[in-house]
Amino acid sequence: MTMFATKADAGVSTEALLRALVARGFQFLDPRDDDGEIVAVVGVRAHHGVIDVVQLLDEDDAIGSRVPCDEDDVLAPRRVFWQERGAARDVLAMVLELPDDRLSGSLIVPRSA
Repeated sequence: MTMFATKADAGVSTEALLRALVARGFQFLDPRDDDGEIVAVVGVRAHHGVIDVVQLLDEDDAIGSRVPCDEDDVLAPRRVFWQERGAARDVLAMVLELPDDRLSGSLIVPRSA
């Protein structure tokens, strides 16, 4: 369901993109498994009636989502306004390109089970 085809500039690091997300108001946490190993790095930003979420599973696997503010589970949402999965740098760049509003004219898209 790609709405934005933006890819990160080859010279922009994942770290720089994460810093830009922090500057935009994202807060990050690192959920761990039973052995204490980090399973992902997750960033969340609530604003304008939506919640933006980034999940970094590794450098080549990240998920960016924009979900309604009343979504119960933002890591496995039932409804999304926008979602993209791909390389971390590309997904982070796309999240940074999202407008602050919900995405004008967008519909809530139910996720398939």
